[in-house]
Amino acid sequence: MPSFDIVSEIDGHEITNAIDQANKEVSTRFDFKGSNASFEHQEDNIVMKAESSFQLQQMLPILYAKMGKRGIDISSLESGKVQDTGKTAQQSITLKQGIGSDLAKKIVKLIKDKKMKVQAAINGDKVRVTGKKRDDLQEVIQMLRTEDLEQPLQFNNFRD
Repeated sequence: MPSFDIVSEIDGHEITNAIDQANKEVSTRFDFKGSNASFEHQEDNIVMKAESSFQLQQMLPILYAKMGKRGIDISSLESGKVQDTGKTAQQSITLKQGIGSDLAKKIVKLIKDKKMKVQAAINGDKVRVTGKKRDDLQEVIQMLRTEDLEQPLQFNNFRD
């Protein structure tokens, strides 16, 4: 029986490359000259450090542009609060990966509400969809691409 998995993953190597490019741009820009502005990658977080919160506001579009060029969907990034400590300011950006239980239930409910001829089951942080025909599965993929969900989805492990 044909099946595929619905996941939400971010390529770690592409994140590292985007952060390196953003650091390079910040180090060469005139308005950041002499400041210790930087991006740091820590597991599921990106920490932006600068001398003021105004510089952090200028750094965020740089990071988003570099992520976009690398094929990382910006909706998978969640900005935290700015922490201003007198001499420096920093902001944490969380990388959202994996499908949470609420989103998984919402996906399964969407598929069942459309009365498609497939079955959807939650497997940890992914949703497996199985059906009798390949066309039914492709119809599910098309439907999910048009829906407005909180985070980007990828469809992998397609088997006939």
